[in-house]
Amino acid sequence: MRNQNKARSPSKYLSGFGNHFSTEAKEGALPRDQNSPQKPLFGLYAEQLSGSAFTVPRAQNLSSWLYRLRPSVMHGPFAPLRELTQTTFFNPKHLDPNQMRWNSYPEDAESASVSATDFVTSIRTLAGTGPALSAVREQRGLHIHLYCFGTLMVDRFFMNADSDFLFVPEQGALEVRTELGSLDVSPGEICVIPRGMKFQINPFETDGLSCRGYIAENFGQPFRLPELGPIGANGLAHSRHFLTPVAEYENKAGDFELIAKFGGELWGAKIEHSPFDVVAWHGNYVPYKYDLAKFNTVNTVSFDHLDPSIFTVLTSPSETPGVANVDFVIFPPRWMVAENTFRPPYFHRNCMSEYMGLIRGVYDAKTAGGFVPGGGSLHNFYSAHGPDSESHRKASVSELTPVKLEDTLAFMFESRAPLLVTDFAKKEAFLQRDYLSHWRTFIPGNP
Repeated sequence: MRNQNKARSPSKYLSGFGNHFSTEAKEGALPRDQNSPQKPLFGLYAEQLSGSAFTVPRAQNLSSWLYRLRPSVMHGPFAPLRELTQTTFFNPKHLDPNQMRWNSYPEDAESASVSATDFVTSIRTLAGTGPALSAVREQRGLHIHLYCFGTLMVDRFFMNADSDFLFVPEQGALEVRTELGSLDVSPGEICVIPRGMKFQINPFETDGLSCRGYIAENFGQPFRLPELGPIGANGLAHSRHFLTPVAEYENKAGDFELIAKFGGELWGAKIEHSPFDVVAWHGNYVPYKYDLAKFNTVNTVSFDHLDPSIFTVLTSPSETPGVANVDFVIFPPRWMVAENTFRPPYFHRNCMSEYMGLIRGVYDAKTAGGFVPGGGSLHNFYSAHGPDSESHRKASVSELTPVKLEDTLAFMFESRAPLLVTDFAKKEAFLQRDYLSHWRTFIPGNP
């Protein structure tokens, strides 16, 4: 397999967000001037993969034409994988107004059980906006999952018919193989795989280091770049820094399994060939990755902490302008120069629900040790939150010289909907039961 060759060249990419790309692994495989010729060259089969209804406005219309060795319909019947569903994609059911924080999952990411687990088996649902089937029917909502695995999906392929996946690696680089090509995704980068596309997630290196991270499962509108407004044309994430794979293919027969997520349940079917047999393709319905270090951060150069919306990388809009189904926000290394002000995030009660995770370093509103890489926190709508008492004390007395926050990278999945948690999220050794105690030692004001 590609990822067993440590000396292989890095994957090749096409750049741009939302572009219409054309790529072929064999010259002449891509038809010229039409999508579905009577006889495609090399005996290939033309197949369209749609990411939107045919009749949505042109700016939101998503589809790609694939030219493959075999039609996708060549697989056995699907049968439910109930046991696998029950251990991976839980339906969130506990609505809890309490502020919640979790340790990393699992704390021993290098255990033997993790090393023997592949990506699909490792998935654990933490929270979400409700039952998956309802989210699919309404085409809105968010589920948050964790993963931690150490072995290859050798004979397995995965397809999510319900939603898009946004991957946020925290430990271990990923080799993301898809029908349209491969992406190499390291911690500090993100990857989006669109709904309905077949893929594998494997360790980039088979050196024993487990891969751990977060997934936002977006049931709503596909992610897009946020509007920039007064920021202007050049801030935040730039479209040219998003990378999409070039076409590559394999002609491989075998006894394989195709796992499909459909209506919140997992289904398995036998497939006798690799679905990564697309020789050429063109379109704008594509997987892509983005290096978060290329995010052009903006911030205040006068006073007061600006709203976290200035750190939005991608957004899945709702039907209400300016209100997100899901926002993906980061808190990257940056200069803090505001004068005569409290620099960390302010105390807040938000009409949006916020799940935060940490990729590396220390978040500036939390004391080191509680909010850890691989862990997370949840502040549901109108749950009060803000810096803990020790962080507040230090920020209140520190000298306000320019300071650069370095070696830090936190992120947030934000949604307009309340986030329910799963039984898994309430496990004794996982949930930090003392989280609220970090705010109990503030000294009352003395007017």
